[in-house]
Amino acid sequence: MPTISVEQSLITSLLAKYNLVNDIEVLSNELPLLGTDIDNCTEEVLDIEIFPNRPDLLSGETLSKAIRTFIHGQKADPSLNIKQGNVSISVDKDLENIRPVILAGIVRGVKLNGEVEIDAFIKSLMDHQEKLHFALGRGRRRASIGVHDLSILKPPFRVKAVSGDTKFIPLSMEKEMTITEILEKHPKGIDYAHLLEGFDKFPVIVDSKDAILSFPPIINGSHTTVNNQTRDFFIDVTGWDQRSCEASLMLIASQLCERGGEIESVEVTSYEGKVNHYPDGTAIKHEVPTELLDGLLGRSLTDEEISKAINRMGGEFISRNGESSVIIEMPRWRFDILHPVDLVEDIAIGHGYEDLGVDVPKAPMTAIPRPDGHLRRRIRDSMQGLGFMQIQSLTLSNDDDQFNFMRFSTVGEVTRITNPITIDHTLLRQYLTPGLMRLLASNQHHNLPQSVYELGTVVRDHKNSDRVAFLVAERSGGFAAVRGRVQAFMRDIGAVNYTIEKLPENEGPWLNGRSAKVLIDGIHVGCFGEIDPLISEKFELRVPINGAEFSLSNLAKSISDPV
Repeated sequence: MPTISVEQSLITSLLAKYNLVNDIEVLSNELPLLGTDIDNCTEEVLDIEIFPNRPDLLSGETLSKAIRTFIHGQKADPSLNIKQGNVSISVDKDLENIRPVILAGIVRGVKLNGEVEIDAFIKSLMDHQEKLHFALGRGRRRASIGVHDLSILKPPFRVKAVSGDTKFIPLSMEKEMTITEILEKHPKGIDYAHLLEGFDKFPVIVDSKDAILSFPPIINGSHTTVNNQTRDFFIDVTGWDQRSCEASLMLIASQLCERGGEIESVEVTSYEGKVNHYPDGTAIKHEVPTELLDGLLGRSLTDEEISKAINRMGGEFISRNGESSVIIEMPRWRFDILHPVDLVEDIAIGHGYEDLGVDVPKAPMTAIPRPDGHLRRRIRDSMQGLGFMQIQSLTLSNDDDQFNFMRFSTVGEVTRITNPITIDHTLLRQYLTPGLMRLLASNQHHNLPQSVYELGTVVRDHKNSDRVAFLVAERSGGFAAVRGRVQAFMRDIGAVNYTIEKLPENEGPWLNGRSAKVLIDGIHVGCFGEIDPLISEKFELRVPINGAEFSLSNLAKSISDPV
């Protein structure tokens, strides 16, 4: 989850504009209900993790706006006050297959005082940008944001496609570079060159003097850099997803607006020739079926209760459509609202879960035993008897943890997440040991020995499979200790005729010469041994570790069920 660090003084000053008081104790109690997880709350700084479904809380300014209605009960305004401006931007037809969605907006008269406040604001603006690139832009693929000093620019603007030998001075550089050089040598170009792979034409935004102010989605021009004197801002957002681009534009504009700026619309002529004005600050009207609302909440809420609940979440209750539905307006920048059920959740959060209705399951709950139920019970009893603590880690993982760090080979096809929320969760795991390594890495502050195991599901070749793994972090023991544990484990689960054979070198995370595999009637059921210190270092572990991992399905095939 994205993490933001907000100075309490910023929240205090933004709330004071509305005669509201910042109460640290209230913040720490109430903010988790809004969709955040507070890591640290002191008189100076508030460190919080923002749940991925609430990208509208990723800056101190937009978070303060949410606090005003959620905690202090201020009347919500789901729209943005936007003045119609006289600046325009046109998009060439060539952009249709290069970067078709182009939006822009202007914020004038941002009020900042003192070098410290200005520096902190610029840092938070850039930080907000990058978090939106990740949360909404999917690594700048769906949406990328450029923020510029408007006083330097000469509108109107134009977005056109140019060749790779086009030159300009990119941000953080002093000399001109061609677009090809930027993609090959500039740090941002190297990071995001894959987004323009295969193109022979590249998008640039130019002003009336043909000066390049942005090369989306890679880098801005150096001359438009926001500095300590900037008070008027030009924002460009480009990408492939209209909704992501629109939400990104409105959230950056809203952040600047909270600092006293006035938002102006920009006339955008798309590559199709359609003319629109952005940002569009009008609220979106939603209709929530009464049957859905009452059914999910467990009881009927009065109009007053719905109005108060949705106001806390930044929306506005409009009316009832007879007995069939409820009409609600919500901010256009609430990217997370995809379905009426999302509004039901917002109403539940705003109202509170304390006095909602109660219900009992209406479906038959008769269960049947799992075919491997007895084996799983014997495994748990054995692990507990050997002094292990059971854990349950996430099924989501990533290539580094599963394969690159651990030297494990892929089994069949890897099931990958199409739109991962974080770089740590990009695929469904094929092994359990990496999750145990991460757990030990997170618990280095506890005393040794540490003994943990997991009995869980992995996904191999797009099919579920069950495995069991254990790790022990201890100062002594080594291969003899883990072999003893494996022998006790095999005895406890009823495996009698098994053999232990040497593993080939560099197969998995095991230390060469101090690892082995277990076979029952010729079936490979698992591996065990000492973890190679080179593997441990990748997880920042500095203690000897040994462990094992077994296939539950192979154990079930090889061992008869005594029950």
